[in-house]
Amino acid sequence: MGIHDVRNLVALAGTESTAGSATGATNYESTQPADNGYQIPPEEIRKIVDAPPTPTLMFSPTKKTILFLQRRSLAPLSDIARPELKLGGMRIDPEYNTKSRMSFYTGIHIRKVLSDNNIGEDLVMTGVPEGSRINYCSWSPDGRYFAFSVREPDQGEGPVTLPSLWVADAETGKARQLLGAPEYALNTVLDHFSWIDDTRLVVCTIPQGRGAPPKKPPTPFGPKIQSNEGQAVMQNRTYQDLLKDSHDENLFEYYATSQIVIVSIDGQALPIGPPALYCDVEASPDGHFLLVRYLHRPFSFIVHLARFPKKIEVWRPSGEIVKEVCDLPLAEDIPISFDSARKGRRSVNWRNDKLATLYWVEAQDGGDPKNEVSPRDIVYTEPAEGGFPQVIAETDLRFQGICWMDDDLALLYDGWYKTRKTRTWVITPGNPEKEKHILFDRSTEDVYGDPGSPKRRQSSLGTYVLAQVRNSAGNKCLLLDGRGATPEGNIPFLDLLDIETGEKERIWQSVKEKYYETLALLMAPKGDEVLTLDNFKIVIARESQTEPHQFYFVCWPAKTETRITNFPHPYPQLKDLNKEIIRYARSDGVQLTATLYTPPGFDSAKGKLPLLMWAYPREFKSKDNASQMRGSPFSFAGINSTSPLLWLARGFAILDGPTMPIIGEGDEEPNERYVEQLVASAKAAVDEVVRRGVADPNKIAVGGHSYGAFMTANLLIHASDLFACGIARSGAYNRTLTPFGFQAEERTLWEAQKTYIEMSPYMYANRVKKPLLLIHGDEDNNSGTMTMQSERFFSALKGHGALTRLVLLPLESHGYQGRESVMHCLWEMDRWLQLHCVNATGNASASDNAEANPAVTSSGAVGESANENDPFARPSTRGFAALSSL
Repeated sequence: MGIHDVRNLVALAGTESTAGSATGATNYESTQPADNGYQIPPEEIRKIVDAPPTPTLMFSPTKKTILFLQRRSLAPLSDIARPELKLGGMRIDPEYNTKSRMSFYTGIHIRKVLSDNNIGEDLVMTGVPEGSRINYCSWSPDGRYFAFSVREPDQGEGPVTLPSLWVADAETGKARQLLGAPEYALNTVLDHFSWIDDTRLVVCTIPQGRGAPPKKPPTPFGPKIQSNEGQAVMQNRTYQDLLKDSHDENLFEYYATSQIVIVSIDGQALPIGPPALYCDVEASPDGHFLLVRYLHRPFSFIVHLARFPKKIEVWRPSGEIVKEVCDLPLAEDIPISFDSARKGRRSVNWRNDKLATLYWVEAQDGGDPKNEVSPRDIVYTEPAEGGFPQVIAETDLRFQGICWMDDDLALLYDGWYKTRKTRTWVITPGNPEKEKHILFDRSTEDVYGDPGSPKRRQSSLGTYVLAQVRNSAGNKCLLLDGRGATPEGNIPFLDLLDIETGEKERIWQSVKEKYYETLALLMAPKGDEVLTLDNFKIVIARESQTEPHQFYFVCWPAKTETRITNFPHPYPQLKDLNKEIIRYARSDGVQLTATLYTPPGFDSAKGKLPLLMWAYPREFKSKDNASQMRGSPFSFAGINSTSPLLWLARGFAILDGPTMPIIGEGDEEPNERYVEQLVASAKAAVDEVVRRGVADPNKIAVGGHSYGAFMTANLLIHASDLFACGIARSGAYNRTLTPFGFQAEERTLWEAQKTYIEMSPYMYANRVKKPLLLIHGDEDNNSGTMTMQSERFFSALKGHGALTRLVLLPLESHGYQGRESVMHCLWEMDRWLQLHCVNATGNASASDNAEANPAVTSSGAVGESANENDPFARPSTRGFAALSSL
């Protein structure tokens, strides 16, 4: 994964700016480097990236109050540079005793929902120290209070103030501290806090008197030994940040160990149980019990903490242990198949429809999908106290989840990744002997056949259960929220489904022209009564190509609308951009789609544009499903901080998300013809934008992040005639370094050696003849995309005289967070596009470009023999490994 699209998470708010010319800017802004060696991109890009994000909305359980959670734009690099420990597959800030690099809220505004559905006056929360960082905001079940954690601003001298727990009154907006240092500082490394009932919370805190962190011994205790003398088969993907030695084990135990504390709204605190590695503590729906999960030794050096030994127990809020549910051993031997599962009890949770009843699942195939058994999974339930486990359902595919209603109704999901099959079953939990029946049976790839997902609402217990609504005939129905994928684009909907008859009634649908609307929230107050259409109410998000999303109340029976937000346009300088979802065919007949953007005022009659194609391949098992339309032509063009759409402001056309389906039907694995299908998809996309008169065929760049970077490198090798240059961010290029599977590939290197090698750009580094920019976070934590991947690929490219450049962003992970890093990344990308796309002169080879560009040496490396008059050719040696190699 990576930062491919965060449009729905953060919408930027911008100011006026002058966009680049319609034919692409050829005069690059000469930005002066800062003292630390970082560069900044042109103003057109900076203004969009630096604009403040819109707030996040959070409704109370009663739906009578809304919190507007304020955010900031990019963090300074100094935030990313805080001390960090890499332990057990996670990263820890040892000073704050939290996960590291956490985003946060900067403030909270409170608005009331009035009786006429308008929004009341803005009330700013007070009492929290200025500059505080707010996390884990959570409403009390009755909606009177909301709790959150606070990290106070670093004063610059002495130790930091450890995180504390605060609570605010929703009526007055006044906040006060409930728990904090020195007695009860929060420990949020593995868990944080949750409400037990309206007045009590269960909190993980730093144990009192725990002392100083363990010091690394000056000399090792002994050799590092891992043994497989029992000849167990242990295949694991390429995880990062794992424990390395006994000192790491001690550090992990020190920082992750917490003390459970029960605290009431009036500030009375009661520690319960001994300190342990608590990873989840959750109250039963009635608040009379706690489901407690904690890790214990032995730890592992080859898998992350989710597979460490785990004990699950039921406690009373007093700390008394009621029962042990299970003690799961270390799980280093789970098969790499996506349909694999851990042995023993898994998915242990409270039933949402009961006061205090557990349920869990147990694999009957040992967790290995290669074992053919029936049933494959069994679902059990058991009271928190007393009673015995009872079977409530069996599945022949892998259990995928359950939605509760009551003893008469629950929806159970099972599926099989290999065939992309997913099924929804109707079960009767109170009568397991009653035969279950299928409600939906479909392919996960078939978006046209997606009936929607059932909506849930908060019950009187405070848990979320299936929402039931009476239809026009008075029958109880489920409420299905669907994307509404069609050949014309997504048209979201709400349906009422009568489970007894199977009949559907559509009660709401997005408009089919101009706007794209989605269901944001079901405005059902906490309770158990069946909803009716006489007082039905939802919140929708509405947007268009030129208007950012705004939220509206929609109230039945008249479906009247009331607007509740007024967010400004995030980048008015691009308000009149042009967006179109285009369709075209691959040479094998597979229908493809892409979103084509052109800058405001573009007219193909006045000239063609340089174009940036940004993509990410995806595997399919069906040609028909791969050809289906996804997305909407009317959705707003959201632009995140590293989005390719930023180059609309520089006069580029952007082909965003062209589908690159890798299809393997029947018994054929998709990756068996990866290169062939990838090239065919890219050629079809290029042919289409050229046919439309949008793109200059000699000025088309290709790029991508993560698996999209892998794609980019492959295209410059196997389809170099299509592109002027490429940009590859945080990718993996040598699949022999990820030998136990990658992306959707479940086979190992030894099972599919030919495929692994043929898909690896590293193996064909001598064939890269077009300029390739490699960017990577120096502290990448993503499975498989370790920084070494780019370093070694760069060395191979340079060893063959390719025109290439490697930029390692210090301190950055798989997605880039620091403002200086993001700005420099954009500067590098813009520089590359101006040099090798805007100013491209036909499909020249790397050697041709080297002769034409004085910033390129005979080996093709940029900047080694630079022309001092070229502002692009002076990569700083301070703070960056811009031209490093192994």
